[in-house]
Amino acid sequence: MADPLPPSAGGFLLRRSEWALLAAIVLAVALTAVVDANHSYWFQPLASLRDIARSTAMLGIFALGAAVVIIAGGIDLSAGSMIALSTTVCASTMLALAPTEMVGFKPVGGAVVVAGCLASLLAGFLVGTLHTWLITAVRLPPFIATLATLVGLRSLARALATSTTAALLPTKNSQINVYDPMFKVVRDNVWIPVAVFGVLAFITWLLLTRTVLGRHIHALGGNEQAARLAGIRTDNVKWFAYCYAAMTAALAGLFYVANESVAAPANQARGHELNAIAAAVVGGCSLSGGVGTVPGTVLGTIFLRVVIDAVSKVIKTESEIYEGLIVGVVVVLAVTFSQVGQMAKGGRRLLPGALGLCAIPALALLAGGVVAMTASPRAGLAAGLAAAVCLGALKAWEARRDTTARPA
Repeated sequence: MADPLPPSAGGFLLRRSEWALLAAIVLAVALTAVVDANHSYWFQPLASLRDIARSTAMLGIFALGAAVVIIAGGIDLSAGSMIALSTTVCASTMLALAPTEMVGFKPVGGAVVVAGCLASLLAGFLVGTLHTWLITAVRLPPFIATLATLVGLRSLARALATSTTAALLPTKNSQINVYDPMFKVVRDNVWIPVAVFGVLAFITWLLLTRTVLGRHIHALGGNEQAARLAGIRTDNVKWFAYCYAAMTAALAGLFYVANESVAAPANQARGHELNAIAAAVVGGCSLSGGVGTVPGTVLGTIFLRVVIDAVSKVIKTESEIYEGLIVGVVVVLAVTFSQVGQMAKGGRRLLPGALGLCAIPALALLAGGVVAMTASPRAGLAAGLAAAVCLGALKAWEARRDTTARPA
């Protein structure tokens, strides 16, 4: 059965899928508390809450921008590189305005910090404008346009850091250290990024549900041709969506540089754009456009960060190796479960014909391999066999359903 509320339903009333996601968050926290050998959630609840809150807020800030672009029917693959560029622009601006203080690790002053932050947000606006121009004027597909900037912006940030330090410091460096009491306050007070995330989520919710622009964003994602024929200036709506995504990534970059006290464009936020897209998709945004909510995106962000935190607490040693794999599996499962009802209603098979037969051992081996590497070989064997049995039963049920549904 489809969700009872339309994609643009007002209020913070949760849809059925969002209640299910909230329950999944609670279940993930409970399982982690039990499985974690150190029982960090039990013995260090405040420290664990602070860690999850900080990482959730930093991801959520630019996940909201990713959600707006996805609802508008586009995609932005450059958020991680935009964050790297934002941190570098902020640090380079501060270094240019106060080189002596930056070298001596002295407070640079509020005006210099504000100038660095404004320069980063301006960079976000310019990148969003570039994306829109490539998509609307040059007619590049959004995937290609933002894939180009995914690579290009990080390279630009590295070149900017190198050239700035070569010009203003005794030695050239690919990183710029940042020091100021204002950044230290942000780093030490986790509730500042959380508050910014909350305010930005509320603004985004108001925008999507209470304004004409929000309705135009949903209409554009639902059917661009129909939106254009209805008189909507689709190019301007795209301009807003891509600028919003780039500027939220730039805003997140300011928290990255405050949290890490350095602009390191080579590795900063590498791959994080996929986490933002994953959070939006897990929260119910459809990659075909026109569907998505702010509460769903917020819950998707929390769920993703809880799962990543669970991986680090359960696996402990070299947990980052499995982080991408777990995130990928979670995204696939979330989207699959959201489509099961529609597939059953439409008579579609999840495991059709010979393709389904070949998919069963592949999925069983994947499930068994993941569990074997993260738990034990015996548990992996049991998980693989269980997956094979469940998938085989599902295929048999689908075949029987199709047989009984066929007219005599």
